[in-house]
Amino acid sequence: MRSIDKALARVYRENSGRVLAVLIAQLNDFDLAEEAFQDAMIEAARVWPASGVPENGAAWLITVARRRAIDRLRKSKRRRDQTAIDTILLLGEDDTMAETAHTIPDERLRLIFTCCHPALAPEAQVALTLRTLCGLTAAEIAAAFLTSESTMQQRLTRAKSKIRNAGIAYRVPEQDDILQRLKPVLSVIYLIYNAGYAPIKGDLVDEAIRLASILHHLLPNPEVGGLLALMTLHTARNPARFDGKKMVSLEHQDRNLWDKSAIERGKNLLLHSLAQRQTGPYQIQAAISALHCQAGDWADTDWQQISDLYLALDMRAPSPIVRLNRAVALANAGDLAAAFQEVEQVAPMLGDYQPYHAVHADLLARDGQTSAAKRHYKTAISLSNSAAEQAFLRDRLADLG
Repeated sequence: MRSIDKALARVYRENSGRVLAVLIAQLNDFDLAEEAFQDAMIEAARVWPASGVPENGAAWLITVARRRAIDRLRKSKRRRDQTAIDTILLLGEDDTMAETAHTIPDERLRLIFTCCHPALAPEAQVALTLRTLCGLTAAEIAAAFLTSESTMQQRLTRAKSKIRNAGIAYRVPEQDDILQRLKPVLSVIYLIYNAGYAPIKGDLVDEAIRLASILHHLLPNPEVGGLLALMTLHTARNPARFDGKKMVSLEHQDRNLWDKSAIERGKNLLLHSLAQRQTGPYQIQAAISALHCQAGDWADTDWQQISDLYLALDMRAPSPIVRLNRAVALANAGDLAAAFQEVEQVAPMLGDYQPYHAVHADLLARDGQTSAAKRHYKTAISLSNSAAEQAFLRDRLADLG
């Protein structure tokens, strides 16, 4: 029995996104597809212990889910709705997929673009992507983004209603506007990654990289490769980022703990993307991360080149956070005056942003302005939600005496 449970969990983990994407494509209804998929999972838990695990569990789940969807439509109040009638007839006529079929269509690319349609609010795009493609529950998504389960459930419900009522097409955009539609897709994937990066939540980090890998395989665009390279390079440094419950700064990390094979993968992805000569923001960020990864130690880092790359990034994607990062690079390159100038210019926009106060405190400490540095460290601590980050900042504050 335990082996069947493991097999069912494995099939769900490896195929839930593909299966649900196929069902949504066929049913054109997010809620009905999810309900039918859950019915199929329950049926698998009942049948597989006696019959054994099918050769192709994903195809088996799709076949059973289609039949359960027909049953649900026939019993629902929508049974006389023309759309429901058409769906029943279509599924009934096209119920030829064998449960042991070796291939199922890959609809994940269409699902990613549907979830990230620009008509949906950014927070709804993230929630719907995690729910459908990653298989996370509303409670799990809410916990990751520090909100309530009811709030997250409302976001999901509104997003599905918007897709249904606005008649948003379940498709990949035409080539002419795919680059415009690609931007929110990549933004959502990176938001998912960042939500799991600090503090490390491995499930979200893994899901973001998995989504980017799927997208890169199905749509080998240079910016998709740049994002995948960026996340791969960042994740390679994870083994050295924490010492127990304390965060370790990049300066003091044990670089022998970094994942060298992941660094090579990330650098190869980046070089392949840059070779297409369509440089974008994610490729530039990946290049910055690559420079950190190839430096033997903190002092060996090419801070001037990193500063130049942040300047190039700010020209393509202007942001006060980019300029804050450039201030750090300038200070480490030896130009403290230029670093202060950058920080002062972004201060009005980043007053409630914890890293701004941490960076400002560090610059002030370097300049011998101890009292002002202490004030900014205390503000940074008060704005942090991470115990590991707070411990790190308290240590920096204590170093000032």
